[in-house]
Amino acid sequence: MGYDYGKNRSEHPEPIQAEVEGSLPEWLQGTLVRNGPGLFSVGETSYNHWFDGMALMHSFTIKHGEVTYRSKYLRGDTYNSNMQANRIVVSEMGTMAYPHPSKNIFSKVITFLNHTVPDFTDNCAGNIIKYGNDYYATSETNYIRKIDPVTLETQDKVDYQKYLAVNLVTSHPHYDKEGTTYNMGTSIADKGKTKYMIFKVPAVGKSASEESPALKNVETICTLPCRSLLTPSYYHSFGMTENYFIFIEQPLKLDILKMATAYLRGVNWASCLKFHPEDETLIHLIDRKTKKEVGMKYYTGSMVVYHHVNAFEEDGHVIFDVIAYDDNSLYDMFYLDKLKEQDTSGPSKTFSKPKCKRFVLPLNDKGEAGEDLVKLKYTKASAVKEKEGKILCQPEVLTEGVELPRINYNYNGQKHRYVYLTVAEKAESTMITKLDVETKQRLDWTAENCFPSEPVFIPRPGATEEDDGVILTSVINCIPDESDYLLVLEGKSFKEVARVHVNAELHIDMHGYFIPQND
Repeated sequence: MGYDYGKNRSEHPEPIQAEVEGSLPEWLQGTLVRNGPGLFSVGETSYNHWFDGMALMHSFTIKHGEVTYRSKYLRGDTYNSNMQANRIVVSEMGTMAYPHPSKNIFSKVITFLNHTVPDFTDNCAGNIIKYGNDYYATSETNYIRKIDPVTLETQDKVDYQKYLAVNLVTSHPHYDKEGTTYNMGTSIADKGKTKYMIFKVPAVGKSASEESPALKNVETICTLPCRSLLTPSYYHSFGMTENYFIFIEQPLKLDILKMATAYLRGVNWASCLKFHPEDETLIHLIDRKTKKEVGMKYYTGSMVVYHHVNAFEEDGHVIFDVIAYDDNSLYDMFYLDKLKEQDTSGPSKTFSKPKCKRFVLPLNDKGEAGEDLVKLKYTKASAVKEKEGKILCQPEVLTEGVELPRINYNYNGQKHRYVYLTVAEKAESTMITKLDVETKQRLDWTAENCFPSEPVFIPRPGATEEDDGVILTSVINCIPDESDYLLVLEGKSFKEVARVHVNAELHIDMHGYFIPQND
């Protein structure tokens, strides 16, 4: 019994009192806001790809041992236009929207021309991020949508391009302890150059008079030239340590000319994303102080990475962990017709199994050609110096079959021991796990016909141990007459503390953000 990915989900904008089975820690106070696709057909039209579905936000507010739930569709321009037309009229990555059949030939030609240089969707169904004191729903286009994290009301539409020359921006920024946000975007063919840009948005005070959006104070940290003007690398996240940024320029590339003509050719933009297994993967290490790339040239074999786990520095090395694939078959697996096939035929045979890999970048390249420059004893990762001065990095595989990594974010940029992940065997996860990266041992949680989302670790205030806290994950329960619920696990033992039953149908989402009550 599986999850129906193509089913439209209902929203519940008014708070619903949830039923707590077990007991919640007294210190656990705040709101978990999550985001993901929830509406897949409008009128007689349907999206082709699960990622394209319109954003449905939902939240669990925990206060004094009680929990309230609510959900609401993001009322962006995309949502409003589709609803007004009663059909899909705004294109997404895997679904190209076409003129209504009643339009005349002249109208169709004008529409084709308008799509040659596309204006992207503001259907921000990927994550919830924070800039300054404001929270935003985000995907990877130049548009983000400010939201009220309490009521889930949709607020201002913000265009990155008013503040930065970027066309694509990740939905996985980093935050430092002062509240500064760091993120990364791609500037396509700007003044004849395509480049990657790392930027920061400084923290602002708590005063209501502070200017919004905080992006008004954005600062560009550095730019990196793209290997090719018209085929920039696709990337979904990046790494950050105390002194460095890590950017993986992978051989999964966007063909900009093909994207510009996709509408005219009758294909979706996703068809313009191509994996080049013959190309190597470049690993860029940027010094946060000098704002320039270090002199060493690191590379590894072809791979596709969506999620960085964490990165840290130790004894003259930069260590970073990622979830890596052998190809880009993951995206294809989420076409809705493929998901229906999986539901009847079992796991997809074309799904490249993800691996949690550890790479080590030596900061000193002194050594002979052929020498492994990694001097750390606890890892099997290597970095071999080659004759031309390049450094070939081979990773250590920490575990396999996992995705959606989260850590205790207090350890972001520092050496960590534990990672919390979903176990991905099909499109949906049936298990979450706690990975000890030192011993490689795993603690698992699973339940029959239940599908948990990304596990989010919440540290106990004042904790001195990394796994002192709880893990929150929303769980789809496919057992008839049983409710969906928010699962709460104890960090150390990974055993259940509570199930928070919700009298509403939850949906499988993407990512989320926990807002402590005092935030």
